Parts: sequence; structure tokens; C-alpha cells
Amino acid sequence: MTAPDQAATYFRKGFGLKADVQEDLSSDYNGRLVDMLRDQEYTLVVDDVTIRLAREFGFCYGVERAVEYAYQTRRKFPDRRLLLVGEIIHNPHVNGKLRSMGIEILEPAADGTFDFSGVRAEDVVILPAFGVTIAAFEALRAIGCVLVDTTCGSVLNVWKRVEAYARDGFTALIHGKHYHEETRATASQVMKYPDGHYLVVRHMDEARMVCDYIEGRGARNEFLAAFGAASSPGFDPDLHLQRIGVANQTTMLAKESLAIGEEVGQAMARARGHEARASGFRTFDTICSATQERQDAVIALLEERLDAMIVIGGFNSSNTISLAALCAEQVPTYHIEDANGIDPETGVVRYRVAGVHHHEESRAGWMPKSGPARIGVTAGASTPNNKIGETVGRILATRGLVLETV
Repeated sequence: MTAPDQAATYFRKGFGLKADVQEDLSSDYNGRLVDMLRDQEYTLVVDDVTIRLAREFGFCYGVERAVEYAYQTRRKFPDRRLLLVGEIIHNPHVNGKLRSMGIEILEPAADGTFDFSGVRAEDVVILPAFGVTIAAFEALRAIGCVLVDTTCGSVLNVWKRVEAYARDGFTALIHGKHYHEETRATASQVMKYPDGHYLVVRHMDEARMVCDYIEGRGARNEFLAAFGAASSPGFDPDLHLQRIGVANQTTMLAKESLAIGEEVGQAMARARGHEARASGFRTFDTICSATQERQDAVIALLEERLDAMIVIGGFNSSNTISLAALCAEQVPTYHIEDANGIDPETGVVRYRVAGVHHHEESRAGWMPKSGPARIGVTAGASTPNNKIGETVGRILATRGLVLETV
């Protein structure tokens, strides 16, 4: 394919139709109640119930951009078949809305790969905010279809970081979930270089396994078994843990990412000396600014007395899971996907339990039945404002309070 043809079939900056889709976006996702909370110092008091909204919450710029580009794409190509490589973001309502607009979401196989055999040159394919692997991108380019790339800028910054690690002979140690779309895409950037390697650690316990091996306490076979699905092809811990560069999935818990970097750096210094650490270890905080801002806002809110914390967002949303984990350290926390997680009639909340091995539970009496109650609320970066407003309404209804009277 020639360069002019490529330019005509690859778009990263929309189609100049922002004004044309704003009314639809506002109708589908904006929330007047959230606007009111902002105007009232993020506080709503009804009778003896106080709702406190974190000062940073919900849609971030990268999510807004990705969703807007999907709407622009539908407007630009009203008669073309539109395909989306996986979910555009991790929110069931947003993805459901795109489906209702005639955008077909391609589902990944168990190993995270996609089957593009049904994609035609005349199709339009949207790449999600998480990005796609190099292999997926090249496969789609070979088909010749129109590509609309909504990859978040913060993700692109991580790609540049790990690519630089691989270029300079450093193994990319990525704090993330090896099965997550973003981490898969990030890891693939390392493979641009023949000698590039990566290793993905999910949490501090796995990072300590890496530290143990660096310091000569690990068993090779056990290490390879533990990280077989989370490392690059041909990964050899005896060779590829000599020089390490730390990065992270942009939506992880920031303090854990920083702690993992420090732990690995200290292990290298203990094993090989401070000069070896200085020359063979790099670390950068690649948590996106929106993720950090939402975590900081929750930390500030948790300084207040709260009876409970409601965290709203997709159960597969990594940044929402991180927010819930942060809140659960200090206050009873309930991660719900949307307002339907709260049943005002029974007083039951159905929620996702924070942790590596997540599961769902239900709890009655999560909110005091009488007397003053202070409920904190926040939402992941892929949660629309209208879903936050609906949840506030359910919280109040649990105490028999009608939102329409506010």
C-alpha cells in the first residue's frame, strides 16, 4: 500500500465533526445532578443524609476522546460497516450504546487475540482507548480497511518508554495485568526489537518473586512456571533480569507501582551493588495523570468521616478496581457497576469485592437505617456522569428520600 493510501485510511484526530456529535454525547452521558453537586462543593444534603462526591471522578480526557471519535466515525460513515476491536473502554453502558449505534464489537479469543478473517477492505475499524498489539495493527493494515485510532495519549507515552528500554537492552518490567488489553499492547511494543523482552507483575507479591530471583533465592523452574503467561517468548531470568526498566499499566494503583519500582531497585543494589543499580536499572511513573488525580481525590475524601464509600464503574475496569482497593483500606467500600447494584426496597447492595481473586457479594444494612449518614461517592475514568447521578438517587432512595424533591 502506498503512503497516500495509508494516509487516507488511518485517522487519529477524528473527522472534524466534534460539534456535530456534541448534542448526542451530552444526551447520552451528561448528568444534571452531578453538575449540581459540583456547584455545591461536591456535597448534597437531603434530610440527614450527606452525599460527598470526590473532586475528580468519571470520564477522563482519554475516554471522552475515544467515545467522541466513535460517534464521529458513525456520523462520517453512516452506510459503512463499523467494527470495534474489543471494548472501547471498560464500561458496559458505553459499549452497549455503541452497539445500539450499529458498531459491532469484535470479541477476543481466550488468549486475547482477535480473528480478523471477517474484516473487509471496505470496513471501518475503530481501535480502542487501550490500543492494540503490533500484530493486530499490522494485520488490519494489511487488509486495507479504514482505521480510526482512539489509543489514549497516556498509553502512547508508556509505549515510548518500554520501546526505549528494549532499544537500550533493558527488560521492561511492567506492573499490570498480563491479560489486560492495554498491557498486551504495551508488551508488544518491546517486540519491535529482536532482543526485546518483558515481564509483567500483577502485584507486590509477584514483584518480590522477581527480587528473590535477582538476589539468588529463586528456583528457575518455579519462576518460569509462575510467569510463563506473563513474559516474552524465550524469557530467561538468568539473562533478562540483568538490566531492568520499570513501567506500568496506566490504571494501576500508583503507590503500589512506585513501591514495586523501589523494591526491585533495592534488590538489584543488594545483589550487585549500587553502581550496577545506577547503570542497569531505570524506573518512571507512567500512571496517567487522570488516574492519579482520581486516586488523590479519593485519598483527600477519605480524610473525612464516612459511613461508606460507593465506587461506580465496570467490574473489568482496572482504574475503578484501583479506586475501590484504595477506599477499602479505610472505610466499608462497595464497588458497583451502576445504580442497579443498590436495591432501595431491600436495602441490599450487590458489589465486587476488591482483591486479586475478585468475586461479587451482597450486603444488607450497608447504610445506617436512621440518623445522620455520610456516604462518599466516586467513579472510575470510564463511568458516565449520568450513571453517577442515578447512583446518588438510589442511595437517597434507600432511606426513603425522593431525588425529585431536591
